[in-house]
Amino acid sequence: MVLSMERWVGKVAIVTGASAGIGAAIAEELVVAGVKVVGLARRKERIEELSKKLSNKKGRLYSLKCDVTKEQEILKAFQWIDENVGHPQILINNAGIIQKNTLTDGDTAAWKKVFDVNVFGLLIASREIIRILKKNNLPGHIVNINSVGGHYSLNFPGMNVYPASKYAVRCITDYTSKELLYEKVNNIKVTSVSPGATDTEIIDEEMKELAKGIPLMPAEEVADSVLYVLSTPQHVQVDELIIQPLFEGF
Repeated sequence: MVLSMERWVGKVAIVTGASAGIGAAIAEELVVAGVKVVGLARRKERIEELSKKLSNKKGRLYSLKCDVTKEQEILKAFQWIDENVGHPQILINNAGIIQKNTLTDGDTAAWKKVFDVNVFGLLIASREIIRILKKNNLPGHIVNINSVGGHYSLNFPGMNVYPASKYAVRCITDYTSKELLYEKVNNIKVTSVSPGATDTEIIDEEMKELAKGIPLMPAEEVADSVLYVLSTPQHVQVDELIIQPLFEGF
């Protein structure tokens, strides 16, 4: 199998949650590979800072303010990108949050916020790029940034509904592929990338203290895995990729 990002050079990618961590690392690697990337986030200024840093690279990074908990902001963002940058062909659904909460005595609004970002934002963004790809008969690739917590219950305090939201992402990824196959759409690929513990802003200082002894991957290694699945030939479907740090000595 020949791995190459060549077919995506000059094409348009959207990365949600691109202001920090895994999203910023993915945006950077895509720009280096020659892709035109639109980073969506509430903190637009952080994407603009990264864009300046990447100004001499092969691709280009655009910044767009977008809160993925608000459907109208997602719709406006996709419309603006389609009309001003080009038809998007890659979507990296990276935006994700954990809220300090519990299941047994939890706050309803905090539960809902996790699902609004991790699940509904992902669903709306995926729907919109699929509509654009179908309308223009273009090949595309959706990569959902999942978690190992979407595969088994994490024995770690404070997760509450986060793993449930990621289980939903795993199922959504699988069934999106199935729906596309039912519709005989064979040029849009959908992949779930599930990182283990990663050193990002989602892991706050309190969590890091609780997680002492657990190795954390740098965000760049997750970004590498995303470019790997994007580099596979059009006829190769990577349904799921799990990437985890090894404990020292393994």
